[in-house]
Amino acid sequence: MLIQVIRSDNQYDYIQDYILDSLIETKKIVKFKRSTGWVTIGTHQTRAHKRRANS
Repeated sequence: MLIQVIRSDNQYDYIQDYILDSLIETKKIVKFKRSTGWVTIGTHQTRAHKRRANS
C-alpha cells in the first residue's frame, strides 16, 4: 500500500507502507497521511515511537 508523506525537504512523495517506520526513525519524513488525516512526526503518536517506548 502506498502512503503519502512529506519528506524533510518539504517534498510530497508516496512510499511503500513497509518502509514507513524506517523513514520515521531516520527523520527522512516530517509527516505522513493516515485515513484520519496528516500525522506530524514528533507531535502525534506513531508506530515507531510506540515500539521504542516498549523496548
